[in-house]
Amino acid sequence: MSAPRLEFRLDRIAHNARALVDRLDLVDITVCGVTKATLGSPEVARELLAAGVTSLGESRIEGVEHLRGAGVTAEVLLIRSPMLSQVDRVVVSADVSCNSEPAVVDALAEAARRQRMPHGIVLMVELGDLREGILPRDLESVVRQTRRFPNLDLRGIGTNLACQSGVTPDDRNMAELSGLATSLESTFGIALDVVSGGNSANLDWALARRDVGRVNDLRLGESILLGCEPLHRRPIDGLRTDAFTLVAEVIETKSKPTQAWGEISQTAFGPQPLASDRGSIIRTILAIGRQDVDPDGLQAPQGVTIIGASSDHLVVDAGPRPLEVGAEVRFGLDYSALLRAMTSPFVTRVMTHGDDSC
Repeated sequence: MSAPRLEFRLDRIAHNARALVDRLDLVDITVCGVTKATLGSPEVARELLAAGVTSLGESRIEGVEHLRGAGVTAEVLLIRSPMLSQVDRVVVSADVSCNSEPAVVDALAEAARRQRMPHGIVLMVELGDLREGILPRDLESVVRQTRRFPNLDLRGIGTNLACQSGVTPDDRNMAELSGLATSLESTFGIALDVVSGGNSANLDWALARRDVGRVNDLRLGESILLGCEPLHRRPIDGLRTDAFTLVAEVIETKSKPTQAWGEISQTAFGPQPLASDRGSIIRTILAIGRQDVDPDGLQAPQGVTIIGASSDHLVVDAGPRPLEVGAEVRFGLDYSALLRAMTSPFVTRVMTHGDDSC
């Protein structure tokens, strides 16, 4: 089998999705299963839907179109605000989109009119993480504008935390989101179907409470795919953390000094700290690099230490027993490494259902 390759275990992804759907159902929160890290994989999408997610989330319209082209008919939410240059494609392929810019809402309304199709809108609110979102003081005016358009359906409001600045979802900001939902319903005489509290970073908050206020939806990607929560990267009890494995092939094994020699300048990727002198070690090179994966997000197998990476090479210390040229080394991945490996055209993707029990 060719390398490098990224191996998926669909049964483990399904196990994680089912467990989170069941746990969040106890506090009346539904799950939007985010497939963006898998580039809109229809196979993953079908596993999530079978496990009980109520909708799918994609950040790029190409991912939505890929799902539609594969025959996935479930509701799809575009979780990144649409580009003005893509509003017609958004209306045709995505049922709902997250929005924070009035100009984009106007353009979606015009696109919906041209396409003679309705389009759902979730307005994103800024609650401190300083990524996308309407400031709370401006929310009413944007709601008023959105409701002017007959082809737009204001589905609800949402927020995003812990992605840009690491702001933790907590009782204070979630209560603020709930309060905004209740206030909008009272002011405009409407009912909001969706109050989307955020992403996988919300799980610690949501699963530790009986009362989650008006929050009734979470957009989950990392927790389903990797079985961990993003705030501290801790494994979630009962979930599989080994649904994805990156496999790389050895292309060189040689005994070399631990320290480089000659005048030292920056590497291709900036300054590199000088290694401590441990004499000679067996340095092994794998045929994968920064063009394919985030090396800082790789979890090496026991006995293997990652020394460094360039564009196309990953250098490791495998200890006293040399790895033969042609041998394969298997790595776990964090979210950053998974995202980049999925995006690389040089990494083959292999999906299986597996044959062992979760």
